[in-house]
Amino acid sequence: MKNKRWLLITLVILSLFAVTSVAFAGSLKADSGTLVDEVRQATKPFRNVESAEAAGYGLFHGCVSGPQEGAMGVHFVNGDLVGDGELDAAHPEALIYEFTKGQLQLVGVEYVVIAEAWDANHDTPPTLNGQVFQYVGAPNRYRLPGFYELHVWAWKQNPSGMFTDWNPKVSCEEYMDTAAHDASH
Repeated sequence: MKNKRWLLITLVILSLFAVTSVAFAGSLKADSGTLVDEVRQATKPFRNVESAEAAGYGLFHGCVSGPQEGAMGVHFVNGDLVGDGELDAAHPEALIYEFTKGQLQLVGVEYVVIAEAWDANHDTPPTLNGQVFQYVGAPNRYRLPGFYELHVWAWKQNPSGMFTDWNPKVSCEEYMDTAAHDASH
């Protein structure tokens, strides 16, 4: 009788633990999905690069490929947003495109804030919807002062995570081939 009671108590506890774990995992997914969904909603018009340019975004430099597998892609940056010292999920500082089949395809965004401007008004690093930004010190490959950044791969799945810097499904290969071809003519 005592063993059956302990077995029943153990099963109830395990059941509660399983339900709680599933609910917690679901809430984490919902939080990250919320930011991805918000980015998709805000950047839908910029799937067309001409719309992005009309809104003040311009080519920052060529395609950014990674030291490991994958790339970031081609960044179109709005300098006014980078320099304002603020963050707004609906207004990313950079739009990220991949050159595919002769077209620029929107794959994600990058939020960027200059560290000195942010730190002057905040005691902690920036976050958006619970996602903590990474700090990139100076000097850096972009020739910027130290800054905080967060990538959101809203338009192209990233098996490494929706908020990591490098996306193994993004490539600079076609962009580089086109740039080399244009340079030779």
